[in-house]
Amino acid sequence: MTHAPEAFTAQDYAARMHRAARAAADADLTGVLVTPGPDLVWLCGYQPTAITERLTLLVLTQYAEPQLLVPALERPDAEAAPGAGAVHLSDWHDGQDPYAAASRLLTDDGRYGISDSAWALHLLGLLDTLPHSSYRALTTALPMLRGVKDEHEVGRLATAGAAADAAYEEILGVRFAGRRETDVAADLARLLREHGHSQVDFTVVGSGPNGANPHHEAGERVIEDGDMVVLDFGGLKEGYGSDTTRTVHVGEPSPEERKVHDVVREAQQAAFEAVRPGVPCQEVDRIARRVITDAGYGQYFIHRTGHGIGVTTHEPPYMVEGEEQPLVPGMCFSIEPGIYLSGRFGVRIEDIVTCTEDGGRRLNNTPHEMAVVA
Repeated sequence: MTHAPEAFTAQDYAARMHRAARAAADADLTGVLVTPGPDLVWLCGYQPTAITERLTLLVLTQYAEPQLLVPALERPDAEAAPGAGAVHLSDWHDGQDPYAAASRLLTDDGRYGISDSAWALHLLGLLDTLPHSSYRALTTALPMLRGVKDEHEVGRLATAGAAADAAYEEILGVRFAGRRETDVAADLARLLREHGHSQVDFTVVGSGPNGANPHHEAGERVIEDGDMVVLDFGGLKEGYGSDTTRTVHVGEPSPEERKVHDVVREAQQAAFEAVRPGVPCQEVDRIARRVITDAGYGQYFIHRTGHGIGVTTHEPPYMVEGEEQPLVPGMCFSIEPGIYLSGRFGVRIEDIVTCTEDGGRRLNNTPHEMAVVA
């Protein structure tokens, strides 16, 4: 029996907001502006019931108390957020100018990092009201804001990963041959929910030639005996993401299919063994790519090796050429090399990994060997 994780407190959220404001100052920014979306949830625990055209804005600066501006009709919900005790709450009413209300919390010529999810409507409204202000997307300005997780966040990611693993173990027992990809995808979604996911974000089921498309969306193709099948699935449990991929085979695989799967498995293992503090993210990608290239399949590995994960499935850091950010204990990310043979089949193996003080730790622990299904 699993127990619900300990809830984040107002003090936890206060520490995150303080860290964000300090990081902004270090980046020569006046502050951070946060609109509804994952950044707002992570920083102060507030998620509006519906994201609409009404402006909601969290303002973080180094020398002032965190300020949360909300529509008046949504104030009761904001007051109930777990981080509400760590912010000063103000509101605006329908018929008033929300950007004028926001401008009182900002400086005329401020330089702000702003949520990637901010609506253009709101950004342009701020620019119209404060024409000398300027803005940078948070992913560009503060890419590592959410990149390093504390032990409680890693614990939630591990719990989500274990739930996805349990779903994979159960899916191996269902019938594949003669059923549509969408049928297996529905089974995966059901299993994720049965194992505690509140949200299912994706259930990729790529059978036969469809497996050569890394982001294939499960379709009406009927899975056949002899198919390789890529299973990539995940979502949110207790607010944190899962994302794992295994490639199975319907019936006995051919020698070539086994070879390709073995190459991907070797690449995934080599990249995992490279994880340790101080190693540049791009080095993880290089090592996985080198194994696949040396085996003669380099041109068929067509995406980066991995991405960060937390309150969203994809976030910095990215395991990709050109990313020189060194790994830091607490970073959590995928390692998911693949080979995609167009018109034939694909293979991908993915685990979520966290960097520790002396190496890496997998948060997915199902076998990497190719499973044979019926």
